[in-house]
Amino acid sequence: MAAAKITVIAALAFIACLHHALADPSPLQDYCVADYNLFVNGYACKNPDDVTADDFFLSGFETPGSTNNYLGSNITLVNVLRIPGLNTLGVAMSRIDFAPRGLNPPHYHPRSSEILHVVEGTLYAGFISSNTRNGNLLFAKKLQKGDVIVFPQGLIHFQFNYGESSAVAKASFNSQNPGLVTTANALFGSNPAIDAEVLAKAFQLDKETVEWLQSKNWVDNSGEDYIGALHQTM
Repeated sequence: MAAAKITVIAALAFIACLHHALADPSPLQDYCVADYNLFVNGYACKNPDDVTADDFFLSGFETPGSTNNYLGSNITLVNVLRIPGLNTLGVAMSRIDFAPRGLNPPHYHPRSSEILHVVEGTLYAGFISSNTRNGNLLFAKKLQKGDVIVFPQGLIHFQFNYGESSAVAKASFNSQNPGLVTTANALFGSNPAIDAEVLAKAFQLDKETVEWLQSKNWVDNSGEDYIGALHQTM
């Protein structure tokens, strides 16, 4: 009996350690404002004597992002690159603007789950489960203003504005830097390109179709300001 209890306790401890290993680092002090000049897993702490209120602040989040692109959507991400005071706090958020028939294309966040709230308009949104005996299951809903939906970490999901007017959603993440992998962009727009024969077999397409897809200009709807900030700190 005692041995069984020890086994159970050991298993629970292992699960707890695994959960901690997959989460953002826990803060060990009041704040750790990111120092973008040092490269570690995350960001090192800025000298506390140099910290100001501006390190925890961002304005303009209510300003709509431009949806004048092929997808008809725009993501304004607020993460540790936008607010250095988010460092070690394990949270981030985004604003997604949609033109009529605008799409936030299938993508996933490698380091975070997401909870999305429809602020204005109507959206069709959902996620796809990982490979199971029953295949890749789609969980999708048509959302109205005020509705909320959750996307589990690492699963492909999307949002589409099926209405005839603009839509706005806001999302929260349990990571200071959730990451974004847009599936079509990653597979057909990688640099350098994946061998067309690999994608042809994977998608059951002919090689010419894959090469045509690879020649497209894959749109990134993450917003130029964020992408610029990201490149400056990599």
